Amino acid sequence: GMPDADMQEKGFVNHMADKEQRAGGSSRAGKQLPEGEKKLHEAVCVLLVELCERFTFFGIVCNMILFCTARLGYPSHQAAMVNMCFVGTSMLTPVLVGWLAEYLVGRTKLVCICMFLHFLGTALLPVVSFPFEDVHIDRRHVLLTLPKREQKIVFYFALLTASLGIGGIRAIVCPLSAYSLEDCGPKELLSFFNWFHWLVNLNSAVVFVSISYIQQSVARNLGFLIPFVSGLMAMITIHMVRGEMIYKPKTDSSLLTILGVIFSALKMCCVRHRYLSTAMPSWLDHAKEHHGGHYSETQVEGTKSLARLFPLFTFQILYRTCIMQIPSGYYLQTMNSNLHFGGFVLPVAAMNVISIVPLLILVPILECINSWLFSSKDTGHSPTIYIVVGHLSAALSVMAAGFSEIHRKHFPQVEQTLSEELLLVSSMPCFHLAPQYILLGVAEALVTPSCSLLSFWLVPERMRGISMHFLALFNGAGCFMGALIVQTAHAGTQGSWFPHLLHEGKLERFFFFLASLMMVNTLGFWAIAHRYNNLHEDCTNGFRGSLPGEKLLKHEKAIKHYNSVLESSPLLSPVEKT
Repeated sequence: GMPDADMQEKGFVNHMADKEQRAGGSSRAGKQLPEGEKKLHEAVCVLLVELCERFTFFGIVCNMILFCTARLGYPSHQAAMVNMCFVGTSMLTPVLVGWLAEYLVGRTKLVCICMFLHFLGTALLPVVSFPFEDVHIDRRHVLLTLPKREQKIVFYFALLTASLGIGGIRAIVCPLSAYSLEDCGPKELLSFFNWFHWLVNLNSAVVFVSISYIQQSVARNLGFLIPFVSGLMAMITIHMVRGEMIYKPKTDSSLLTILGVIFSALKMCCVRHRYLSTAMPSWLDHAKEHHGGHYSETQVEGTKSLARLFPLFTFQILYRTCIMQIPSGYYLQTMNSNLHFGGFVLPVAAMNVISIVPLLILVPILECINSWLFSSKDTGHSPTIYIVVGHLSAALSVMAAGFSEIHRKHFPQVEQTLSEELLLVSSMPCFHLAPQYILLGVAEALVTPSCSLLSFWLVPERMRGISMHFLALFNGAGCFMGALIVQTAHAGTQGSWFPHLLHEGKLERFFFFLASLMMVNTLGFWAIAHRYNNLHEDCTNGFRGSLPGEKLLKHEKAIKHYNSVLESSPLLSPVEKT
């Protein structure tokens, strides 16, 4: 997931749907269509929604920096920050919408609201002439020219509503919980996350190629195409709502319970600490009922297992910041390089494809490695080593960006027109920047599926949704952290580390600074990686089986499964079935 690794966590349904069974929703619709056909129909719908959503998202992300610098007159560092914050917000909104869907608003109503918001947001983009084309009446007269201040207000409002819409689509139409992954072992899960991530990125590659092509040949129309695609997506979603294809999850532990347990434990800790200190295995135990708290054993133990993951999540923040260099720092470098290639001017989006290609190649290779590792002896081999190598690869990528920036400045400058803006750029071909993009692609292939696996597997079943939400929250935090680092670097060096005109400043120092932070981050994670090494540890396994509630659930599942087998059995006559 290039600028979007965000989204994976939200989970998208792709054509894995025929491989992974989806629960529920088949009783009524089953009368019109056979089960298999309905599944396929559903998978196709979800895939199309997904493609449309990616298209609008990347259409905005790919043009944001150029628009902000050329049209709104922002300095480069501010444009980079706006882009990072937009991506970050789009990662956080699915968590928010998921929470709303759980408590306040019905899912169907919420889907419709989000679709409307998305369309409103994207329809406002041509009003501020985003990406670059004004709305003309005829050759000479522009239909509407907004003053700068109004233009900025409308633009930010459009971005906010669009990202809320994106959140709804990712959380409700394409949630990860739509796959029944309950009974998978770590090996199957890692395989699922790998292929899932692979499909998400294949999707992204298709989108980047089409955006590149549109901007290359019919660039005038992208601004209108984005709201059009949004409208198309709304129609497909309405079709899904009417066909009862929107997945309704079982209720999980809620975010509020988790925060309640932590708060209760802290409160009890303070009280206890003052009067008597009793030895407890963990400070969170204070929240248990038999220790004087308000929460059941199950809730507290669940929160404990989630708390074990917080170090892992925290080390993802800086990694996500590095990945966010693609739509910010690397984008600026590419924009200031020579984009002419065989008579074409490549759009900057074309470079993003370079970072996705290694990922598409690597995942099948990793699958082979995994099957070999897991089959040799199933000791619950943990993918932490992948995360360490991935972090290292990200650090190397940012370091490579520093060197390529120095290399880029050695070339003489030439003039280049990018979307009708004349820029003075280095004459270095943009392909010299390929290594840094490739290294980030490698990092993504290694890190994201492994992180998803750990945050999914190391918590009890009821907590899995929450755990993935936390991973998304920390990923979003990484984007905002990136914006903060850019602001700090710019302010602290009077603009020399993140200059507006690259040839006048020292952007490479910013990259070296970020790379050294990332190296420290990598070493830090390597030091604690052993905590996540044993996937078949007693604490998770024993916990999973030991609670009477969970055992009952397992039995219920078995009975339900048996019933469904009976129902779908071909031996019974249709009369008996009804």
